[in-house]
Amino acid sequence: MMPIIKKIPLIVSVLTAAISVPALADTYRLTHNTSDATSWQKGAEKFNELLKQESDGDLGVRIFPNAVLSGGDQMKQSEMVGRGDIDFVITSAINVTPLIPQMAVFSLPYLFSNYQEVDNAIQGSPGDKMKDVAREHGIEILAWGENGFRELTNSVKPVESPDDLKGMKIRVAGPMYIDVFDALGANPQQIQWTETFSALQQGVVDGQENPVGSIIVPQRLYEVQKYLTEWHYSYDPIFIGVSEELWTSWDEKTQHTVQDAADQAMQYQINLSREQTKSGIKTLEDNGMTVTTLDDDQLQKFRDATRSVYDAWGKKVGEELVSDFETAVDDTPSQ
Repeated sequence: MMPIIKKIPLIVSVLTAAISVPALADTYRLTHNTSDATSWQKGAEKFNELLKQESDGDLGVRIFPNAVLSGGDQMKQSEMVGRGDIDFVITSAINVTPLIPQMAVFSLPYLFSNYQEVDNAIQGSPGDKMKDVAREHGIEILAWGENGFRELTNSVKPVESPDDLKGMKIRVAGPMYIDVFDALGANPQQIQWTETFSALQQGVVDGQENPVGSIIVPQRLYEVQKYLTEWHYSYDPIFIGVSEELWTSWDEKTQHTVQDAADQAMQYQINLSREQTKSGIKTLEDNGMTVTTLDDDQLQKFRDATRSVYDAWGKKVGEELVSDFETAVDDTPSQ
């Protein structure tokens, strides 16, 4: 039997090894709406990469796509973050409108015409005001990303005028879009995104509306849709947000690290989304879709048909807020 005194070096070495083990990193949960093939996921992955890099491995996120943490309900994710039940969320503004009605301001029909107007408003003071509003609901918006201009797809026929939409069953993401498609004579149906592909495949709905680069191409909607109409009728930003409770629990250094990682990740995501949109039309055509691009006269008919929705929702979100966005659009330097 080994004398007991000879066990002391072994015990000391074990204790020393235990003391020298690094502390476990703080890994938080991040939820988003879409699959792991989208720029949303790529933005989340970049955020995790930057967090780990800038914190020397002390911070990170575990990413949960397809809104699995909220049972597939994309609308509930932000509510859960606001309550502190989930740490981080990447979601689009339109999906937050049940919790924060003012978020609908971004997506008012035909508010924006191009990326320059979008950037001047969202990355400027109007976007900052929306951060203040979200904070009141327990969400600290760290940075804006991009879902993009929402385009129309369907499996029935090319859409060139409001008349072409009459009676067509269209999947939509939120309440304002229900009113838009009602005004256009369509039959809008609000369906969770996780159920949309099968709904299109089975003919439950004829079409849907979403951005080309961030959703339509990576989610392979060309497999179940024949026609796309480029009409830029509504813009939808995304954002990365964190529970306000969690945010205020961190010291200034941690907040700076998280903020910097979010800023860089969302700029990466915006660049990726726009690159994918630029190449996406050809991808859709290569996969057999017919693409219709509307001219100014055709677009005006859609603007006229949806003006009443713009005005009604403008009152709901707040006329002063709408005016701030309109001013930012009007003040955008011409290219």
